[in-house]
Amino acid sequence: MKPVRPRYARINAKVEELLSLADVESAPVPVEQIAVLAGARIVRQNFNNEVSGLLVRKGGEVVIGVASEQSPERQRFTVAHEIGHLVLHEGEEVHVDKDFRVNLRSELSSSAENVEEIEANAFAASLLMPIGFVVADLRDKAVDIENEKQIFELAQRYQVSTQAMTYRLMNIFRIR
Repeated sequence: MKPVRPRYARINAKVEELLSLADVESAPVPVEQIAVLAGARIVRQNFNNEVSGLLVRKGGEVVIGVASEQSPERQRFTVAHEIGHLVLHEGEEVHVDKDFRVNLRSELSSSAENVEEIEANAFAASLLMPIGFVVADLRDKAVDIENEKQIFELAQRYQVSTQAMTYRLMNIFRIR
């Protein structure tokens, strides 16, 4: 059953479960290790900038395909996004071969229209930049999303893009 609105409590519970299972206590989160723990194998492929990544389930095998031409930070986000699909969603049957299901991460993934994509993006942000880790790192600091140096340093620590870190801070601290 497809969700009709994002299930943030479920997302946070799944993230906490995976972080605990992987014994992760600080940034950067080892997203590829977590993918393996979740039962997936990662394959990098050049998708000519048409697709960021995909999740294929066939039989007992799960493969996360990641666009090799993209930045390491984008690849980490894509892996986390696909783990989100793996643990949250059934996937779509592909009509060519009904023996497997697939989730694609494309430009439409960033739109706020598809609830499963919203959830997978929220999952990726929560996994790569866990709220507890970010809050602890900023414990004695003022949060200023216009402070490029602060954002850059945090992004480097978490191995994410500055854009991803900015959005995460805005969501954690409800900055508008």
